[in-house]
Order: sequence, then structure tokens, then C-alpha cells
Amino acid sequence: MFAGFKRLVRWPVAMLLAVFVLTGCDFAYQETVVGFEGQTMGTTYSVKWVDKNSARVQGLKVRADQLLATVNKQMSTYDPTSELSTFNALPAGSEMEVSEALAFVTREALRISQESRGAFDVTVGPLVNLWGFGPQGRVEKAPTEAEIEALRPRIGYSNISVLEAPTRLKKSGDQYLDLSAIAKGYGVDQLAELLEQAGIKNYLVEIGGELRARGVKPEGEHWRIAIESPDTMARSIGRVINVKDTGIATSGDYRNYFEEAGVRFSHTIDPSTARPITHRLASVTVLRPTCAEADALATTLMVLGDEAGFEYAEERGIAAFFLVKDANSEGFIAKATPEFEAFVQE
Repeated sequence: MFAGFKRLVRWPVAMLLAVFVLTGCDFAYQETVVGFEGQTMGTTYSVKWVDKNSARVQGLKVRADQLLATVNKQMSTYDPTSELSTFNALPAGSEMEVSEALAFVTREALRISQESRGAFDVTVGPLVNLWGFGPQGRVEKAPTEAEIEALRPRIGYSNISVLEAPTRLKKSGDQYLDLSAIAKGYGVDQLAELLEQAGIKNYLVEIGGELRARGVKPEGEHWRIAIESPDTMARSIGRVINVKDTGIATSGDYRNYFEEAGVRFSHTIDPSTARPITHRLASVTVLRPTCAEADALATTLMVLGDEAGFEYAEERGIAAFFLVKDANSEGFIAKATPEFEAFVQE
């Protein structure tokens, strides 16, 4: 904007001043990307949006931190005093009055559990803990067959109910709810709602790699997201996509795992086998209207695998991108549903 000043040197001083003032005002209030970052849920978060000035950045960060602290206090299994932990500590057959937020997320999780016929199951938490991927920390060796079988009676989403008037959760057996595969996405949606309540229409929010985008950047540019390829040696970009008005979530087995005797055990537990997944699907990225749904569906497809998961996504019109381990090399084979291809950046 300032390159044209060289051509103004012969203008009267008053005119020069007027041009500077007008140009300066336009510059100060032109749209730009502003935002902030922080920590939550054991990871980091980022909030970016398009604004004409940065005066409300600090105020929105305070509200965002308060909002995320509330979500964590409602749904964390790592906080023994959280609302969810309190419910999990109740004896078999108990019910408890809960917040509308916890009821909403549980209801959404149960819906996806039913639609996927249990591939997504929020009661799989005891097995997640047994395999060393929960609040109690890592294990050095795989559990025994007896230990696994002892927990099977506790698994089953149909044993959880969301009741109304008053809003409460009920478990018919000794169930343990684990919302970690959907709560982070819900937190992203809540950040998006915070921005929308502030009148912000163009934004990109993210928690630990799960995102939600709306609108465009200045000059009408799309928000661009790079999908990471699960390279064992270094991070690399698998695909770049343009996103607008969508939630985005990725699930993969290449970060969170342990090895024993040369065997890798993924953190993703298949409820039907009570064991970590063993198929060739390395990661899957899902785009849905809300990040909570994208988060849960990414886990669902990861459990189902590259064949059954792809079929499930195609049948339901889900935008999904799969990276599958190549059986004949150390590389990966990419495949995507037609709905996903609409987002691909050439």
C-alpha cells in the first residue's frame, strides 16, 4: 500500500497529509487474521479468525480458557473429580444428574455407536486402560487373556442411557464411560460457537489437530489444511485441502502405541475383539458439519479398517481420506470418498 507514496512528492503538504490519514485509517481497519493459542486436554489449541482489529483478542482468550476448563471438568477421565469420573465411580445400576453438555455428548456418542453397530463404543474405556492408553499410564507388556476376558462384561454401549427431566446418565451394569474420542471435537465446536456468538463469521479453530473452519480468509482465500502422512521417520504432508464450513478430525495408529517383542499395539481398541486393531489402515481423516461428529467417525472408521471403513463411509456419503499401509513396501496407499475429493487442493 505504501509503494505509491513516491509519486506524491510534488503534491501540496495538506493533500499529502489528507492522503496519509485516509490511507492510515484504511490500513488500521482492514481485515486480517488474528487469534491466540493455549493448552487444554493434555494438548494445545489454536483459535484464528478474520477481524478488522485485535482489540478483543485477549478478552476472547479468557473466555476460551474458561470454556475449555469447563468442558474438561465435565468430560475428562484424567480428572478424578470431573463430572464423568464421578459417574464412572458409581456402582453398577446407578444413575446421576448431569450437565446438559455431558448428556449431549453422550447422546451423540450413543447414536454413532448404534449406527456403527458398536465399532464406536464409549464403554470401551476399561480395555483402553488395561492396554495402557488411559489415565493410569503405559504398560510394558500386553495383558493376559484372563485379564481381557474379565473386562468383557463391562463393555457394551447399550448399557448406558441418557434420561430426561431431570437430565441424567444411567448405567445398567458396571460401565465406565470414556468420551475421549468425541470430547475433543466437542471442545472445538464450543470454541466455534464462542466466536459465532461474538459475531465472527470467518475462523479456524483447532484442538490437538482436530479442527473446525467457517468462511474464508481475507481476500476470499480458503483455509488450507495439510493432512499429515504417517511417515515413520519424519512428519510429511499427505494431502492439502481447502476447507470451509466443516469440522475435520483425524485418527491414526502411528503416534500412540507400545511395542513388545517386535509387535506394535495401537491405542485404538476394537470393541469386538477387546484388542488393539491389527489391520493396515494407518490413518483416516473425516470432514463433517461438526467436529464432534468428525472426531467420533474418524475413530469409527479406524476401528472398521480400510475395507469395511471405506464401505461404511461411501454408503453414508462421508467425506473421508484413508492412508493404508502398502503390503509390498514401506509406503502408503491413499484413497478417498467422492465427498472428500471436493475439498482437495490441486
